[in-house]
This record gives sequence, C-alpha cells and structure tokens, in this order.
Amino acid sequence: MMNEMPVLFVGHGSPMNAIEGNRFSDYWKLLGEEIPRPKVILSVSAHWYTSGLRVTDAPSPKMVYDMYGFPEELYQIVYNAPGSPDFAHLTEKLIGGDIKIDNSWGLDHGSWSVLCHMYPKADIPVFQLSVDRLAPAAECYEIGKRLRSLREQGVLIFGSGNVVHNLYRTDWSMEKAGYPWAHEFDDYIKESILDHKLERVINYSGAGASSALAFSTMDHFAPLLYVLGASNQGDRIRVFNNSCVLGSLSMTGYLFE
Repeated sequence: MMNEMPVLFVGHGSPMNAIEGNRFSDYWKLLGEEIPRPKVILSVSAHWYTSGLRVTDAPSPKMVYDMYGFPEELYQIVYNAPGSPDFAHLTEKLIGGDIKIDNSWGLDHGSWSVLCHMYPKADIPVFQLSVDRLAPAAECYEIGKRLRSLREQGVLIFGSGNVVHNLYRTDWSMEKAGYPWAHEFDDYIKESILDHKLERVINYSGAGASSALAFSTMDHFAPLLYVLGASNQGDRIRVFNNSCVLGSLSMTGYLFE
C-alpha cells in the first residue's frame, strides 16, 4: 500500500511567478523534487470561485488564462496535463451533496503557475475542485476532511491561494515587504497551524482588526481551509516562502507530510 501523500498549500501570488525565476518559484521546484511523486493532483484554486461546488472531469483539461494586462509570454504557456475522470468522480462521491461536474472551467493560473515549476513535464493528471463562495469557513474545512482518504490513493491535494490577499491595498513600492497588519494576520494563521489550533484558523476573525484587512472575500483563503481539513494531527508541518510582498499579499505556504 502506498504511504499517504502530503497535503500542500501554496501562496501563488502574481501570475508572473509562472515565467519568473525567483525565491518563490525556486522553492516550488524544490517541492516537486522532494515530495513523493503523486499519482494524481487535485487542485483547489482560488480562481475557480463558484456558487456551489464544482469539479472538472475532462480527460484533457483546457487552459484558463484568467488574468488581464500581463505580458504576452504568459498567455503562451500551455500546461497540457491530462485530467483524471475516475478520481474526479470519486471526489464527487466523497463530498456528496450538490456538487456538480463542470467542464466549462479547466486549469487556471492558480494551478498552472505553480505546477509548471513543480512538475514541468505536465505528465501527472490534474483536476480542479472549485471554492464554494456560499460555504462558510467551517464548511470549507469539513469538505477537506471528506477528501482526506484520497491521500491514501496517491492523490496530492493541492490548495492554491494566499493567506493575505487584498489587491485594493497593493503597494508596488513595497516589492519585498508587507504592511504590519498583513504580517500580523499571516503570523496569527501560522502560529495557529503550528500549535494545532485549527479552530483559530476557521474562526480567523479572532486575529482582530487585521482579519478585516486581510481579504474581502474568501476565494484565496478558503483553499487553505480545504487543505487543513485534509491534514492529519500527526503530520509534520513545513512552512515555506514565509513572507509578505507588495504590502498586502502573503506568499506563505504549508506542507503537511
């Protein structure tokens, strides 16, 4: 029997990380080399934000270029990984309820901007699960718990978002720095995870005033909750890319193994 796969949350940041070599993308490459090779990747991307849960089951997921005003080079990226209809249907069954198959979507930049560094050959099947905009934080965590058994079958559960994501307060002069409140919220989440106090992450407003500034919608935060739900109490926790950039964006990631 295969050992359990890790569970991964990546702060994906700017789509430009797909074509730039930097400290963030360098670490994603390292992760691809260090963790066990997945049989399949289930990606929960912040950029598929739907009313109700959706999952893709296309044998060949299409590319989704869900960003605007970037260099043409970015729109030329093709990450032609196969899909995984069988695991998509198993995911649908494990979650239950009103989840629907939906191939109007494919692989968006929350997935391919990171995976093109981790697995550049695009030879591991990938399918996406949406973030349900109607689900409160506790329900997002419970959805992750229902996915936990996929780890025993060689599936890498991969959440892609940002703990702090407030584009309205982005400051390009703060390229490698974050506002104090961004660090405060990022640290609150990090300490809660490392102390195994996941209820503090679910009830993130406990961070105080910083929680109101960290994000206005849960699209980028919710993938972390799915990942936490799929983690186990006994997992080792690795924190990586531990930083805030552009004032109001956290790049901090977590590996549970």
